[in-house]
Amino acid sequence: MQRRVVIAGALRLPFARSHTAYAELDNLTMLSAMLRALVERCSLAGETLGEVAAGATIKHARDWNLARDATLASGLDPHTPAHDLQRACGTSLTAVAELACRIGAGEIESGIAAGVDTMSDVPLEFSGDLQRILIGAQRAKSLGARVAALAKLRPKHLKPALPRVVEPLTGLSMGEHCELMAKEWGISRADQDRLALDGHMAAAKAWAEGFFADLVVAPFSLARDNNVRPDTSLDKLAKLPTVYDRGPQGTLTAGNSTPLTDGAAAVLLGSEDWVRVRKLPVLAYLSHARTAAVDHAGLAGPREGLLMAHTYAVARLLEHTSLGLQDFDFYEIHEAFSAEVLCTLKAWESDDYCRT
Repeated sequence: MQRRVVIAGALRLPFARSHTAYAELDNLTMLSAMLRALVERCSLAGETLGEVAAGATIKHARDWNLARDATLASGLDPHTPAHDLQRACGTSLTAVAELACRIGAGEIESGIAAGVDTMSDVPLEFSGDLQRILIGAQRAKSLGARVAALAKLRPKHLKPALPRVVEPLTGLSMGEHCELMAKEWGISRADQDRLALDGHMAAAKAWAEGFFADLVVAPFSLARDNNVRPDTSLDKLAKLPTVYDRGPQGTLTAGNSTPLTDGAAAVLLGSEDWVRVRKLPVLAYLSHARTAAVDHAGLAGPREGLLMAHTYAVARLLEHTSLGLQDFDFYEIHEAFSAEVLCTLKAWESDDYCRT
């Protein structure tokens, strides 16, 4: 029998625009601080949990055991196992779904699901030639052979390249794909700007009213999100240049797109019995999860919008639970871009899209 899964704790860092407040921090530092804060908040010091699952979208090679290393720095009993996972834009949600399934099935009683990312500390890439030269020098059996290998170095080999977050099959970034979606669905620049403004105003109001007081911890210098702009306006947003299509048909700007952001978040999950014994709060029950993918490169049919997979996932979840879109009070749609949210809503309102 599937057991109910409780969300018994949740914390996050204030989110920071990349290269600002967390510019000197790395994934391990932020994730370790996040886990320590959750362990302290929920009085779990010295406890052995069933699992910690966490990850990051972009990692250095040194982060190969990120979740386990952060767990060892968290205050949990070192016998707590941990593992890494990665799903672009959905790493921590996947961690939540995985641990919930294991708790529900009775495999484990508790776990922490977490995610971290920093674009301030991205790995620099160098040419394959430099890699081969350095490995050849390391493998050399004599000083002469090592010198000969290193003598092949040229200035061009030392030129670094920042990683480009693009889809290999299309060569397009997420923003470029979203610009195509906006054109496909007829999403205007004005509508995107209005949604962006509403988001900034709602976030600023939430901070001012203390909505985040029990959710956000600030172990570093930043006390609140610095990517919220309460001083923006429709006039200011309208003056920003487009970013991904700089021609007259472009609609996505820095104002209606999310900034590159550094941060971390974690949730504590447990069975009802485990939570009750420890007198932890029941913040929510996690009942269902679904994932989906789209054919964004047109490999098996017409090209689909890269960021439209949740229209599939939600439909499958509703079908499985015999629920409808109107059976919920609140939705949270991952807002990489205002256009993404508006495309999703328009798709759900389209009889043809929902049918075919």
